[in-house]
Formats: sequence, C-alpha cells, structure tokens
Amino acid sequence: MADGRPKGASPTARALTALELLQASPGITAERLADGLGVTERAARRYIGILREAGIPIESIRGRYGGYRVGRGLRLPPLTFSATEALGLVMAVLDGHHHAADANDPVGSALGKIMRALPAPVAAKAEAVRRVTAPAPDRAAARPDPDITSVLVQVCAEHRLVRISYRSEAGSEWDSVVQPWAVVVRHGRWYLLCRARDGVRGYRVDRVKAAEALTETFDPPADLDPVTVLEENLSTGWEYPVELIIAAPRDVVVQVLSPAVGRVEAIDAATCRVVGTTGNPYWCAEQLVGLPGKVTIVESEPIRVAAGKLGRRLLEASEQPVR
Repeated sequence: MADGRPKGASPTARALTALELLQASPGITAERLADGLGVTERAARRYIGILREAGIPIESIRGRYGGYRVGRGLRLPPLTFSATEALGLVMAVLDGHHHAADANDPVGSALGKIMRALPAPVAAKAEAVRRVTAPAPDRAAARPDPDITSVLVQVCAEHRLVRISYRSEAGSEWDSVVQPWAVVVRHGRWYLLCRARDGVRGYRVDRVKAAEALTETFDPPADLDPVTVLEENLSTGWEYPVELIIAAPRDVVVQVLSPAVGRVEAIDAATCRVVGTTGNPYWCAEQLVGLPGKVTIVESEPIRVAAGKLGRRLLEASEQPVR
C-alpha cells in the first residue's frame, strides 16, 4: 500500500479503470477518481499521466469545480463494455436495423468490428443474439441513405442552408433550398424538420434524393421542440387538400387519427373538423376506416375517389363466399 494501490492491482488495470471513470464522468475530480480507483489522489494523478503518455488526450479543468475529462484527439480511446451493455447494444441495433447480422451491410459490418474488439466472455452472449435472432421487419420503417442523412445532420448542427432534391409519395419531384432545423426519428421513419418557402415542413429523409450543404447560415427558432413541431406540420404543404367533418369529439379523434392526416379542430362537443394536405389520397382514405363516427369528406375529390375504391373493396370482402 506504500504507493497507494491495493495489492494485486496492476498499473495497466488501474489505468484502464481510470479511463473508464473519465469517460463515464467528464469533469471528474482527482478526489473522486482516487475514490473510484481505491488509491490516493497523488496516485490517481499518476494514472492520468500514464494515459497521456499512451497518447490519450486528457484535459484538465481548472477552478473550484475543476477536474479531468477525455478531450478530442486523433487517437480513439479504448472502449470498454460490460456483457449487459454489449447485449443491449446488439438488441437496440437489431430492433432498428434488421440486417445487423449481414457482414456486407454497413451496420452489420460496423457492429461486427465492435464484437471483434470485445473480450470473448463479454462478446459471447451478444454475438449469439446477433446471429440467431430473426427480427420481423417493420413495414412502416424506411431506411434513408446514410450519406444524405449525414449531410442533413451536419447542416442542422451547423445551422447552414441546404439544397435538397425531393420526390413525394405521389411521384412529384422538386428542388428546394431550406433551413434545416432538426432530423427527427418517428416510428421507424426519419424526417427533416425545416422551413421551406411555403412554411414549416417535415420531409421524409428516405425520399430526399440529394442534399447539398450551402455556405449561408441561419438562426433556428429558440427553444425548438422538434418532435412537437414535426407532429404539428406533418400534414402541411402536400399536393391535395384535406378537409373532413367527423361526428365524434376532438379528444377521441386525436387518439386514433394520424397527425399526418391533418390538424383536428373542435366544432362543438360532439363534432370536429380535420384540415391538412396529403401526397397520397388512398393512404388518407385508409386512415378514415377506424374513425369513431360518420365522416364527411369536404375536400378533396381525389380523396373521395380513393375512399370509394376502398369502400368497394371492403364491401366485396364482406360478401359471403360462394360454396
């Protein structure tokens, strides 16, 4: 104990433990680091020196509330995972990306590198789950292009305008320069929340065909709540107007109707109006089937036509089969 270390603890093990503590608690003080290592403060500072000698950038924060943290550098510090953390990581990836076991898939390749870097006892259960689990694909999910997504995330972070090429579900295509506010993941789909020429929009990232970062910057809204704003604007700016009158209270309708159909406004205690736009009239008509009350389609004709087709299909399905 003369050097401040308990017997049986190697300097290498102590240094790796110190690195893990630094990663878990940025700004950790020498006193807390020493407690975590079970050594004196002088010994804790010695381990900081060992990490720096190994090329890991450790920054010192001066002042009353100062401490240490891992800084940014050219060399990636080692990652340490427990078996539970490794298993949780694989489960999360499989839940959101169903080709994680495919070594030719970018996500599968990246996950494989992590698995190979882990000690065998830690990786064993996680690798077993990765290989034998067969997740059912989420049909509503859509995988955007990683390169395009990277550009959109970067311009959101840097508050730079971006020029996008977009193709709607109805097949319309256009280019637009927008202010990118945030990238939002909602029910397995990625959206670019932005301000376009015609107002706030939520573009599906998987339908963005190209994205070019521009040099001009902008100031995003203060105190932006991206998820709430996206929900409020999913039904704006599309080709076909939507206006519905529903014989049901607003509070009931908002529980079952997708926000992408339109904004729900109360007319009275027993009736509400839905106003919005859509790029897919048939999809919009499908959303009306489960509504708890009579629906009147005020706008538009393509939605009426789609509702008629859907209704005839349901009537045919309800007929007794000929025996």
